Amino acid sequence: MEMTRSDFELLVSEALDLIPQELARNMDNVAVFVEDEPPSSDPDLLGLYEGVALTERGDTYAGMLPDRITIYMGPTLRMCHTREEVVEEVAITVVHEIGHHFGISDDRLHELGWG
Repeated sequence: MEMTRSDFELLVSEALDLIPQELARNMDNVAVFVEDEPPSSDPDLLGLYEGVALTERGDTYAGMLPDRITIYMGPTLRMCHTREEVVEEVAITVVHEIGHHFGISDDRLHELGWG
């Protein structure tokens, strides 16, 4: 599947807009990025959450750098065959990584259909 970086970034932005406002307003100190490729150690990785989940933050969290959610364009486009598949996979990946920000485990996200 071929897609420009700006079109892919727009899909990520649109996926973020699908997050219910009740959840979105509770997201704290997190930034979302798009990168072309994941680390070479995991070339099929679609997304990555790096940070301290909201459920793990304590009084000493103040002043920390923002958590980082990265969505990887290359593997997503390689696994999808149509634009509709890309839209769906981006939405699933964004929700999955935001779930980690809220402290939800991979196993639970898979049970909920977001894995």
